[in-house]
Amino acid sequence: MRTSRSATGVAAFAAAAVLLAGCSSSGGKDSEEKPEEAGGGKVSGPRLTIAMVTHSGKGDAFWDIVQKGAKAAAAKDNVEFLYASDDQAKEQAALVQSYIDKKVDGIVVTLAKPEAMKDVLGKAKTAGIPVITINSGGQFAKEYGALNHVGQDESVAGEAVGAELEQRGRKKALCVIHEQGNVSLEERCAGVKKAFGGDTENINVPGTDMPQTQSQIAAKLQATEDIDTIVTLNAGIAEAAIKAKGDAGSEAEVSTFDLNEAVTEQMKAKEIVFAVDQQPYLQGYLAVDGLWLYRNNLNVIGGGQQVLTGPAIVTEKDVAQLEKLTKNGTR
Repeated sequence: MRTSRSATGVAAFAAAAVLLAGCSSSGGKDSEEKPEEAGGGKVSGPRLTIAMVTHSGKGDAFWDIVQKGAKAAAAKDNVEFLYASDDQAKEQAALVQSYIDKKVDGIVVTLAKPEAMKDVLGKAKTAGIPVITINSGGQFAKEYGALNHVGQDESVAGEAVGAELEQRGRKKALCVIHEQGNVSLEERCAGVKKAFGGDTENINVPGTDMPQTQSQIAAKLQATEDIDTIVTLNAGIAEAAIKAKGDAGSEAEVSTFDLNEAVTEQMKAKEIVFAVDQQPYLQGYLAVDGLWLYRNNLNVIGGGQQVLTGPAIVTEKDVAQLEKLTKNGTR
C-alpha cells in the first residue's frame, strides 16, 4: 500500500487523531474520574445532534463506509447522528436547510457541486452551526465558512494514478466521468492527464444507469482500439468497465478510485490492477469527531487546513491485509 508523498504528512496526522481519540475513551481510572476529558464515550455533557448530507449515498457501498465511520465516532461521543443524501444539488442544499431549521449542533456536508451549497452554508454560519466538509470540493471549504475539510486532494490523487499508469508502461488512458459537473471527478481526470506521459481521453457516462454506462464504455473501446487502460472514478463504475472490456474484446487494464469488498475481490482475480483508497471510514469518523471536539473544546483538527485521508495506491499485493477489513465494511 503506497501513500502519495504529498498526502503523507496530514494523512498521518489524521490517523493519529483517531488513535488518540480511541485511547482517550478506552476506560481506566483517569477516564472514569474525568469523563468530560475522555474525548468521547462516557461524556457528562449534553447529547449533541450532528447531521451529514452528501451528494450521493443511496445504495452506494462507498457512502455506507463513510456512515459506518461516522456512526462509530457518534457512539463514542454520545452524538445522535442523522444522515440524508440527494444526487440533485438543489435538493442537497434543501436537506442542509432542513437541518439548520432543526438547530442541529453540527453539519457534515460534501461539496461535489459547490456553488449550489454556498448560500445554505452561509445560513449555517449565521445560525452558529459549525460545518465540516468531506470528500469533495475541499478547495471551497474555507471560503464557504467550514471549519476544515476531511478527504483526499483530488488533483494529487489523479496525479498519483497518472504516475502509476506511467510506471506500468501504459500509452492511452480512458478516464470515465460518471457524474457531470462534479468538480472532484473532473479534478481526478485532470490530475491523471497532468502526470501521465501518454494520451488521456475523458468520457462522460450516466453513472446512475449501469447498463448504459457499460454500453458506452464498450462502444468507446471498440471505436478506439489503442486504449490500453481504463480509469474509473468509483467502484461501481469499475465493475461496469470490467464487463464493457469483455464486451469489446479489449485487453485494456482497469484501475479505479475507491476501495471496497468487490474491488478487493476484483484485484485478487486480476480484473483490476490497482485502486486508490481515500479511506472513507476515516472521513466519516473524523468529521463527526471533529465537530464534537469543536463543540466541547473549540478544537479544530488540521488547524483549519484540509485533513488528507489519501490517496494510497493499493494493489493485489495488499489484498491479504485488506480482505477482512473490506468484508467488515470499514475499508
